[in-house]
Amino acid sequence: MKELYEAARHLVWITQFGLSVAIPPVAAIWVSLWLRRTMEWGGWIVALGVIIGVLGAIGGLRGSLRAIERQGRGKEESASQPISFNEH
Repeated sequence: MKELYEAARHLVWITQFGLSVAIPPVAAIWVSLWLRRTMEWGGWIVALGVIIGVLGAIGGLRGSLRAIERQGRGKEESASQPISFNEH
């Protein structure tokens, strides 16, 4: 049962990682194309959308990697440090 839980947890992390990297560029480009079509702005708005989307993907990537690192570090610290009731 524990193996199934671990597999599901890893699947959630992979899904979250993929969505946090894929959705910002897609959403930014979609919004920029919509603005270009409805407001009749030039092609510069699409370039701006691509830049914003890439920056959003980088931010999502960094956030996901930090969360994964924190989770891994928490397990290592709890396993390596002895339990002490004198340190408050």
